[in-house]
Amino acid sequence: MIPVLVADDHGFIRAGVEAVLRGTRFSVVAATASGEETLDAIKTHDPAIVLLDINMPGMNGVQTLEVLRDRGDKRPVVLLTAEINDRQLISVMRAGVEGIVSKDGAEDGLVGVLEKVHGGQKAIEPIFLQRAIDLSLRPDAQGPLAKLNPRERKIAGLVARGLRNRDIGAELGIGEGTVKVYLHTMYQKLGIDNRTELALLAVNEQDN
Repeated sequence: MIPVLVADDHGFIRAGVEAVLRGTRFSVVAATASGEETLDAIKTHDPAIVLLDINMPGMNGVQTLEVLRDRGDKRPVVLLTAEINDRQLISVMRAGVEGIVSKDGAEDGLVGVLEKVHGGQKAIEPIFLQRAIDLSLRPDAQGPLAKLNPRERKIAGLVARGLRNRDIGAELGIGEGTVKVYLHTMYQKLGIDNRTELALLAVNEQDN
């Protein structure tokens, strides 16, 4: 059996996924209701595939995916979503999501999606793929920090919270000097000169 972790804060969705996978070669080994629980459960159960609801209380599916990739975890992640906004879509595509499935009608296609991603393929519904392509051609629609990668966006968020380089390094497990290098690169990418401007951009993005 191929172990799958299901993360969704709605119990009936988790139960529904288990029902859909019953009798297939996929088996739900853990079910969680938040990003924080999910990260802990991944360490405990080591699933082959993670099925994430995009909107959960606390750490949502986008943030959970970014943390996983930031840790170097490359296991397939499939997002299960009722809706996804432009910023979320760009973020998950940038972070390397393997699949995106609409909750509406997921019972018909979920097993096929899991088969694809387990085989090393992408399984992103055409409507999401086309939307991501359209957004990539309109940089203005991607938010103030669109040019930054997930790690850089994380640093920008910590700067916006007022953390010093030393504290940012401690939060991310990197040296203070490495944080300075990251910031210098980020300033160049964004065409800004200092951390105050960076903090303002990060706050503006959070407000959008």
